[in-house]
Amino acid sequence: MSAYPQKRLRRLRKSPSLRKLHQETRLSISDFIYPMFVTHGRNLRREVEGMPGIHQLSLDRLMIEIEEVVEIGIPGVLLFGIPSKKNPVGSEAYKYNGIIQEAIRVIKQTSPDLMVVTDVCLCEFTDHGHCGVIKHDHIDNDQTLNLLAKIAVSHAEAGASMVAPSAMMDGQVGAIRTALDQAGHTDTPIMGYSAKYASSFFQPFRGAVESAPSFGDRKTYQMDPSNANEALLEIEQDVEEGADILMVKPALPYLDIISAAKKQFSRPVAAYNVSGEYAMVKAASANGWLDGPLVTLEILTAIKRAGADIIISYHAKEVANWLSKKDQ
Repeated sequence: MSAYPQKRLRRLRKSPSLRKLHQETRLSISDFIYPMFVTHGRNLRREVEGMPGIHQLSLDRLMIEIEEVVEIGIPGVLLFGIPSKKNPVGSEAYKYNGIIQEAIRVIKQTSPDLMVVTDVCLCEFTDHGHCGVIKHDHIDNDQTLNLLAKIAVSHAEAGASMVAPSAMMDGQVGAIRTALDQAGHTDTPIMGYSAKYASSFFQPFRGAVESAPSFGDRKTYQMDPSNANEALLEIEQDVEEGADILMVKPALPYLDIISAAKKQFSRPVAAYNVSGEYAMVKAASANGWLDGPLVTLEILTAIKRAGADIIISYHAKEVANWLSKKDQ
């Protein structure tokens, strides 16, 4: 007769209290940054197609949302802007009274302790939808660096807590670090979009910021989804150029990259739970195919378990509410 097992791992799964005691990975409200879309006008709150509950907001409506973000304890927001007009070099991106710059000032006047992170890119502001300056039908990397640096400095001067360059231009973190330091913003940190893939999961976002490319695609500057070693080279380059936080985008299909970045580099790691990931859960939940809250929490826990210190997610507000109720 075979002996019964002495090691019974199920013992610690026996009850909710034991499972909670034994839980290895815990989500916290303080893990999250909430992405927001701001636009010109008044009393505008336009829902983004494919992203239920997410809106383009005018500055007056932005403040209502910010009050809620602060009240439920989310520590920071990530701002994206939709300008009133676009041109080939995206000049609205670095204007003193650009939409992002105005949004920063409005938020900081009423919620000075809220961390305001700003996306530093040209795609929302160019009439062609690409993330850089076009020259002879190609992205001019180095000319784009000059503009990204101008954008970052303008955000810092408006009061941004942190800048986050997402254009995937070679040398962007170094160019921005130099420009910030020369402008006296030596304490402004940089969150690098260090490994940003040319992903099909970005589609709803491109509608949100009206930035779909008018020609071609972004595969010449965003990463090939099949590559992992290249991601580590991209991340290493951001570390060498002075990035304070490293980001992997998207999150869920690239948990291996998040894990590798956390193990290899001595920097906090952020993961962007992107629009397509959000849209899939919302669609399946609306059709009754999945339990939305349970699936959302499982996905976000997996992202944190993989090594993310920070999770940028459109689910942040609802998760903050779920977690606060759970703790009561």
